[in-house]
Amino acid sequence: MKKLKTKKIIAGIVSTAMLYTTICGVAPETMQKTVGAADSDILFSTGFEDGEGIDKFSKRGDTDTSVLTVSDEVSYSGSSSMCVSERSESWNGPQFKLDDEYEAGVEYLVSAYVKTEWYSTINLSMQYTDEAGDPHYSNIKSVQGDGWAAFEDIKVSFTSDMKDVYIYFEAGDANTKIYVDDFTFKKAPVIPIEQDIPSLSNVYSPYFKIGTAICASNLSSPSYMDLVEKHFSKSMTFGNELKPESVLNKNACLAYVEETGDDTNPQVTLSAARGLLNYCRDNNIPVRGHTLVWHSQTPDWFFKENYADDGDWVSKDKMIERMENYIKNVMEIIEKEYPTVNFYAWDVVNEAWMEDGKPRAAGAYSKGDGSSAWVQIFGDNSFIEYAFQFARKYAPEGCKLYYNDYNEYMDQKMNAIYNMALELKEKGLIDGIGMQAHLDVGFPTAQMFEAAVAKYASTGLDVQITELDITTSDKSEAGLKKQAQLYSDVMDAAVKYADSVSAVVIWGVTDDTSWRADRIPLIFDENFKAKPAFYSMIDGLDVPKEPDTTTPTVTTPPTDEPQPAENLYGDLNGDKVADLTDLTLLSLYLLGDNDLSEDILKYADVNGNGTVDIADLAHFKQYVSKESGIVLGPQ
Repeated sequence: MKKLKTKKIIAGIVSTAMLYTTICGVAPETMQKTVGAADSDILFSTGFEDGEGIDKFSKRGDTDTSVLTVSDEVSYSGSSSMCVSERSESWNGPQFKLDDEYEAGVEYLVSAYVKTEWYSTINLSMQYTDEAGDPHYSNIKSVQGDGWAAFEDIKVSFTSDMKDVYIYFEAGDANTKIYVDDFTFKKAPVIPIEQDIPSLSNVYSPYFKIGTAICASNLSSPSYMDLVEKHFSKSMTFGNELKPESVLNKNACLAYVEETGDDTNPQVTLSAARGLLNYCRDNNIPVRGHTLVWHSQTPDWFFKENYADDGDWVSKDKMIERMENYIKNVMEIIEKEYPTVNFYAWDVVNEAWMEDGKPRAAGAYSKGDGSSAWVQIFGDNSFIEYAFQFARKYAPEGCKLYYNDYNEYMDQKMNAIYNMALELKEKGLIDGIGMQAHLDVGFPTAQMFEAAVAKYASTGLDVQITELDITTSDKSEAGLKKQAQLYSDVMDAAVKYADSVSAVVIWGVTDDTSWRADRIPLIFDENFKAKPAFYSMIDGLDVPKEPDTTTPTVTTPPTDEPQPAENLYGDLNGDKVADLTDLTLLSLYLLGDNDLSEDILKYADVNGNGTVDIADLAHFKQYVSKESGIVLGPQ
């Protein structure tokens, strides 16, 4: 792909358009602010004055000693707030139920101001019960401090197979009171996506699949799913819904032991993944299974006698038997319930090696220190080969099996993965290596990453970039340009080794929904708009024409001298269409990086005022974006 000149073009489009906007009196920050719901979309709102609205909340923990009241001690606005006092656990706090009154499959926005008595971590979290009767908890947003913490337009949703769905506030310090004020719950707006930009899937179709990772909650956002449909329809990874803690069914496991006395046949469920599986089935989207064997998000009871939380660790022989039945049961339930969904790949083992090239320490997920219950049972990483044996035995025909890891470009870890992969390849157990590619603009360098791609490709195995995101703490135009350059470099490396790379999966779609949202790591912003990183990814590649569902109005040029009928205002490359390519050429001309002949220059005066300047660029950008009423040429 082109490197320098076209990067300058993209930067020029972004910076010049932003300059013109600022000149016209609308600052870029205003452009980038998340579009909120209209007042008419507010479903519930209260400042708790005179106790109004507190009946919509209940305290968490039926047996705890906490008290839920209206307080006049402190308030963000007015004279009152809601207070939960006399808490005994960090999770005690006020909860707001969703599924009794609000619709499944709809995206909502929650706003509130929350305060504790002293410095503490405040979480907005969600709880629900799945079809199997198992509870699930997830943190949505965390804020630390001792003043009023703003939770503004936080996205929440739930699916039809969830029940007893609550959002709630909790504080890390169980001894502090929690105050809540100005609580608002409203429908999220539907924001049109940019349909006039190229589809990433189409641009990269000559090289490899382009995919993304989503969670079930994303299905509730029409705008989010429009981006998925346009750009990422070739591969889907489920963010959490096929991880062991989501698939293992503890209640069914205990019932099976009670009935049969056998604790070697773990029972599984697809309840968490059902919405995503239905979507992939109905839209014919291939799926990367993620993940079967992992030290994280795998409950400790899975490794204990009779699945008891406080049971003894099982023997290695029993765990081998459990592992086989677990993998077999996952493959069988998917085949039974979703026979038409194409699981083209599975991450069989995830993150088993440390940066020093050694196995993880023995331990447990509950310790929260990255230690591994698999190593606790096996004593080393010998469990990896068993996992691949069983996956090969039970995975559907044609499904490729991968080892997947992060920091995969670090020398010692890279060598450990490389050597392991060659051993498994010799035994016919592995098909590919998954490079997670959770990167930052400061590290690693593009050269380090490409060297890792080259080394893994040299094994003769398939390579997939499985969880790509690139963080930046610098959210200025300069920071976004650095991010865009590294995205471009990563994709350059993937294209260079396209004979070995079969897929690139971006770990999420919009910045605000990323697990690293505070460092805006993705290629679309919170308003579903493409960032410079998006344009850097397609720069220098053949861009297929996007289907145009509108009929743009284009004014023909003046007729003071004979002109070819195909020449139109905005058509600067002579292809009879005024589009993004021509906009790029105009930007390049205004930056002084390209000349336009006099014959062509007259068609660059797209606002028809007799000169070609920055105002034409802004006018052309509005036209390309299909804003209503925008035409090219004399008005």
